[in-house]
Amino acid sequence: MPDMSRRTFVTTGASLLATGASLLVIGETDAATHDAVHDPRHEPNVRPQSSSLQISAETMSMDGHHMSEKMRGCIELCQDCHALCIQMIGHCLGLGGRHATPDHIRLLMDCAQICTTTADYMGRGSSFHDRTCSLCSEICRLCAESCEQVAGDDQMVKQCAELCRRCAGSCEHITSKGAA
Repeated sequence: MPDMSRRTFVTTGASLLATGASLLVIGETDAATHDAVHDPRHEPNVRPQSSSLQISAETMSMDGHHMSEKMRGCIELCQDCHALCIQMIGHCLGLGGRHATPDHIRLLMDCAQICTTTADYMGRGSSFHDRTCSLCSEICRLCAESCEQVAGDDQMVKQCAELCRRCAGSCEHITSKGAA
């Protein structure tokens, strides 16, 4: 591991542990949703979305206002971008070389973290979500550029760059339109 500093390694581990804890919570949410759907008091044809990360049309912010379609879409993109960037950390470390430089790995970690934070801010209807969206857009664009620079023939890295660009554009749209 000559290309990776101890700090980067520890930070990557902490991020992966946090992601694992998030996945445990999601699993518990899925189980609770599954139990509620299979309750005989519910209609038999009502099924939850396949992923607890997806936002339903009935989603509301904490202040009781319905979220726009753009906001729900942006939350989903942020969640998808977070998940792919976390996956990319291991992928790029496995590829080694230019894929595993500390700057690139750090940017993947930053992108994953700001995406999940931004999704959380939007999901709860925080009045600060426009600020996190703005920063998320900037970091996602930088991450996309970094992925494009190191991608070579690797399709997964190219997919990450594309998803980061889509997420950046969506966050930028939320910021510019003040969508809620």
